[in-house]
Amino acid sequence: MMMEEEKNFSDVITNTNAILPKTFFWMFLGLLGTAIVSFYTYASGLFATVLMNGYFGPLLILELVVVLLFSLLFRKLPATIVGILYFLYAAINGVSLATIFYVFELNSIILLFIVSSLLFGGFALYGYKTKKDLSNWHTLLFGTLLAGLVVSLLNLFFKNSVLDIIIDWVILLVFFGITAYDMNKIKQLSFVDTINQDKIHIYGAMELYLDFINIFLRVLSIFGKRRD
Repeated sequence: MMMEEEKNFSDVITNTNAILPKTFFWMFLGLLGTAIVSFYTYASGLFATVLMNGYFGPLLILELVVVLLFSLLFRKLPATIVGILYFLYAAINGVSLATIFYVFELNSIILLFIVSSLLFGGFALYGYKTKKDLSNWHTLLFGTLLAGLVVSLLNLFFKNSVLDIIIDWVILLVFFGITAYDMNKIKQLSFVDTINQDKIHIYGAMELYLDFINIFLRVLSIFGKRRD
């Protein structure tokens, strides 16, 4: 009995060690694709064309549709289609994120990208290393995030700059927690037999990609040096 338990534990560790490198590699590819598309969209003047022709709204809708398809149909779709949806989302997100190059100085973007990477890495490491079950964080984290997004939308009408700063800080802290939560969840999913093991790393990459992007955007909003 003891030998069987040790074998099962060894299998779990082996599977986890196989999934996580793939997860971070795909996350890196997604971020790289976003960065390339984003800078090209800005440098080529494509973003100005998108704005002038009224394509920005439909672009955001398409981005939402892609991420919903990914989330809702992840278990049913083949791994190849899931991968295509992931990279499609990363590319579309790159177009919409071209706005940061108009608003913030390039040096500030690069520096805060590095800072965001370190912060993300720290909380992801905590989520992986902790022996605690972080599943009970779900309600608090996502409830707070939803409340923050609602208040943020309402503040579009009130235009209170102090409230904007508070919202940025709250959502940033929430995404620190979500990063740890998601990393912990990915570690658990890596040895769940009911999920296609060929797709777990893509799912994990999307989760962590979204966490990092949100951390970066909030850090940039709070500390970024804006263009004159």
